[in-house]
Amino acid sequence: MGRLSTPPSPTSAGLAGRCPRCGRGPLFQGFLSVRDRCPVCGLDLSRHDSGDGPAVFVILILGALVVGLALWVELRWQPPLWVHAALWTPFTIGTALLMLRPLKGVMVALNYRHRMADPNC
Repeated sequence: MGRLSTPPSPTSAGLAGRCPRCGRGPLFQGFLSVRDRCPVCGLDLSRHDSGDGPAVFVILILGALVVGLALWVELRWQPPLWVHAALWTPFTIGTALLMLRPLKGVMVALNYRHRMADPNC
């Protein structure tokens, strides 16, 4: 299995959900399950874990975004509390689901990039 001379950037490979070594094979099997091995280049992806990083980044980014938007809506229109619940619950769940997979892909790709010097990889 040949290796590309220039590996893709961790950001572009992760956001696209592609293998961090070849940039062509799919990274995910299912919604958030990382494949054991890249079907294109054979990279063992089971060693490259993202840990809790993606969830932490989603919480921090989304928390700041939702609190800022909710504060702006409250100060601008002063809606009743049920409007806030109706607005921010689906927004938070939907945005978290949209952000989680790309962030996990970037974290797995960064893990691969920074562990390449490890002879056990």
